[in-house]
Amino acid sequence: MDRYPVIALMGNPNVGKSTVFNVLTGMHQHTGNWCGKTVESAAGFCTCLGCTYYFVDLPGCYALSCRSMEETVSRDYLIQQNPDAVIAICDATCLEHNLNLVLQICSITPHVLLCINLMDEARKKQISIDFSQLKKELKIPVLGITARKRQTRQQICQHLPLALTNNSGPSLYPDQTDSGQEATYIQQAHSICAKAVMQKAPGAQTRDRTLDWLFTGKWTGFPIMLLCLLFLLWLTIAGANYPSVFLNSLFTKLEHILYALLSRTPLSKSLTELLIFGMYRVVSWVVSVMLPPMAIFFPLFTILEDFGYLPRIAFNLDACFERCRTCGKQCLTMLMGLGCNAAGVTGCRIIDSPRERLIAILTNSFVPCNGRFPTILAIFTLFFALDTSSPFLNALWLAFLLTSVLLLGFFMTFLTSRMLSGTLLKGVPSFFTLELPPYRRPQMLQVILRSLSDRTLHVLLRAITSAAPAGLLIWLLANLSISGNSLLYRISDFLDPAGRLLGLDGVILMAFFLGLPANEIIVPVMIMTYTFQTVLTDSQTLQSLSNTLIQNGWTIHTAVSMLLLTLFHWPCATTLLTIKKETCSLKWTAAAFLLPTLTGFSLCFLYTSFIRLFF
Repeated sequence: MDRYPVIALMGNPNVGKSTVFNVLTGMHQHTGNWCGKTVESAAGFCTCLGCTYYFVDLPGCYALSCRSMEETVSRDYLIQQNPDAVIAICDATCLEHNLNLVLQICSITPHVLLCINLMDEARKKQISIDFSQLKKELKIPVLGITARKRQTRQQICQHLPLALTNNSGPSLYPDQTDSGQEATYIQQAHSICAKAVMQKAPGAQTRDRTLDWLFTGKWTGFPIMLLCLLFLLWLTIAGANYPSVFLNSLFTKLEHILYALLSRTPLSKSLTELLIFGMYRVVSWVVSVMLPPMAIFFPLFTILEDFGYLPRIAFNLDACFERCRTCGKQCLTMLMGLGCNAAGVTGCRIIDSPRERLIAILTNSFVPCNGRFPTILAIFTLFFALDTSSPFLNALWLAFLLTSVLLLGFFMTFLTSRMLSGTLLKGVPSFFTLELPPYRRPQMLQVILRSLSDRTLHVLLRAITSAAPAGLLIWLLANLSISGNSLLYRISDFLDPAGRLLGLDGVILMAFFLGLPANEIIVPVMIMTYTFQTVLTDSQTLQSLSNTLIQNGWTIHTAVSMLLLTLFHWPCATTLLTIKKETCSLKWTAAAFLLPTLTGFSLCFLYTSFIRLFF
């Protein structure tokens, strides 16, 4: 096999390095407008202009001083693997800041191609760059690009042979990039940019500074953050109802067709019902309930990411996590958990300290994921809704209540993080560098496609694989009986004393246990058990659902206990498997299961005891 030239892509976080990698290789590595996203290296081939190259996308880093995992991985690869060339990617709007890393790369190898990305943003801010002066100073080929444009791939491949054959630059081999050497690089970067970069209108940065003053201000940062969360949840709630009803109707019609088709096959009636009323019905319920809010929430979340607002949220919450003796990067993983706790756990890789990474993993499920929203909203609608016929006001009120619940989840994340950092996982909090990226106009088409492919469909597929076997189990429990009573009824009867102690009942506890594969099926399992059905069912109207719950002893206090347990209970099966994969430890996976569970049980018990003592 012929050996293809190996080209490493390097650069600071948030300069478009992953976007360039995607353009070159045709792969779809996730890109985002925040720092610390790429922790693992990605690799792929590119054939262009008759040549084939092997590209390696290294983690974004600010220097080669090995102060973080990203810097260590990048430096080790550059020195030990000795790639044929390096593409150093910089941001045209803050070139001086990025050149520090470029100079360190040039001190190791002369085979460097400098790609200055985001030239369109530079033009908007009236920043001009003298490329000939940069080539003269750095002694390497320099190229200005806008990574999103189609011609970028061909432009880079045209200049790569110059980098591969370049031998005019310095090739010093530093054993260690100490602070003194790094200071020299910074001074040299300033000197080069003073000659090659000119800002025609210094006031062009006024907009960014004004937005930063609003989004990160002492008195405005948190209120705006809460308003954004409220608005995001309101759009999700208001927009998800209609597609959810449509999907439910569509899957119901398809269910009749599938049942009729299987009835004509040699399969027995029991096996047909097991497949249709067990597996298919649970999967279709999960899809119809889970897909619409995810299809709205994830694009909105990605728009905030593309715009550059999420790093500002991390900046605002950094002090809170510092008081908890944990890393501020935990804020980013906590926000990921809003969409899916499994994704939040995977995102904990961006935290360098093993102790702080473990704290972030153990506490991630204290923030409710998208799959818990249907149960929370159902309780709010039945017991805490406004007496109004306005859909707008109803959705706004539900969004306000859901925001309040999320704030409780955030508070418990802070509290449990502080408790863990002072007991089981003692240690001193580490520092991290948080770069606030420039504000950018979101690429709406890419936002929709990326959020659907990388997040929505990925999470939905994992939920379906968990829901399918759960549907089979639920049908078997509902249809197998002992002494005339189904196993479902007997399990709920066994759990009833424990449920009463928590202000709930055995049916609710059993529904939570059976909802381990997918939280979306908790309410349908409750309805099926309350109404003595043998298949998973859903109440046709809110009024009939309210009547069913009240007839089975529900009060507003039951609803509060239900909310507490919905907010704080064990992670779903997908998240637990992800935790096991990330920690490689059954002990810490069990701890991640028990920590939110004991918290939820304790809060339910305390609330119920208080109500029984004083009311």
